[in-house]
Amino acid sequence: MKPTLFYFRGFEIPLLEKPSEKNTIGGGTFSTQKILTYSNDKPFLPEKNCSFRPNAISTIDPKFRQQLLNMNAPDWYKDGKTTLIQGQNVFYKRSGKGKTLVCIHGFPSSSWDFEAIWPSLTQRFEVIAPDLIGLGRSAKPKQSLTISLQADIIEGLLTKLGIREAHLLAHDLGDTVAQELLARQFEKSSTINWLSCVFLNGGIFPETHRPLLIQKLLLSPLGPLLVNFMSEKSMKKSFTKIFSKAHPPTDEFVHETWMLTIENKGLTMIPKLIRYMVERRTNRERWVRPLENAVVPIRLVNGIEDPISGKHAADRFAEVIPNADIVLLENSGHYPHLETPKEVLQAFFEFHDALEK
Repeated sequence: MKPTLFYFRGFEIPLLEKPSEKNTIGGGTFSTQKILTYSNDKPFLPEKNCSFRPNAISTIDPKFRQQLLNMNAPDWYKDGKTTLIQGQNVFYKRSGKGKTLVCIHGFPSSSWDFEAIWPSLTQRFEVIAPDLIGLGRSAKPKQSLTISLQADIIEGLLTKLGIREAHLLAHDLGDTVAQELLARQFEKSSTINWLSCVFLNGGIFPETHRPLLIQKLLLSPLGPLLVNFMSEKSMKKSFTKIFSKAHPPTDEFVHETWMLTIENKGLTMIPKLIRYMVERRTNRERWVRPLENAVVPIRLVNGIEDPISGKHAADRFAEVIPNADIVLLENSGHYPHLETPKEVLQAFFEFHDALEK
């Protein structure tokens, strides 16, 4: 019989050979997204989330245990911080040592999107992941929420933390914010020296962006009215359309994202935030120019099953960007860092390994 291993989101989590009581974590149960256990070489894949008593977790090697304990949203936010930037409360999470990496999440979710790859990223970088204004636990103000504002907040946060240069990892709406930051660098007006950028799925080119019907309606004059009819069920339906069939959104992801969305009257933010689709068209040339001119080293990691910005968007990237660096991920949709985190990390670290040579 082989020693039992947990396979969590593609990562091997080894168990202690001789578990002891001192390793036990007390209180309640622990729910994971998906666990594959091997015993006697026979695989077992639960169809739904599994719960394990603390004494089961106690058998996991301590250096890997934290990977399992950071999986839920309450724990994610428990050790984050909130600071005031330009009059707005900004939540951010900061961990790790090394060069600074800023992770910018997408719409309509939060910095918690990066939790699956967080432990690996923080082993090599000092990682900072803020919640964008209007989302997660950051401020949800009554003012308009522009891409320029989001970029100002990120520059302001890093300046306040004493950081002068950093790498970028961006997704979805975060891609657009990253494009604004890179445009400022190209124009020599940036307050931060950006070193590189890895884009995950997002509407880098407005001409290839294929929004869902609900996104189009939210952008219309009906948007402020429509949000009153949104629900966790409708959010799950939308997420399911854009995740891959092989890796659909978990109930936990949908529920926690919904709860963060509605917090502090957050639904009123949705019609304001989704104006980014209009801004993409208006600023198309300015936001694409830094990519065409390679203002920093850039890689696109693309989940090809994404109907919004999948393979067709990667093809356009290859057409427009000289010497385009693209990694295509099969069985992955709009949220590749949640669906196929191991493959995303491999593509990300290969890119950074090449930068350091």
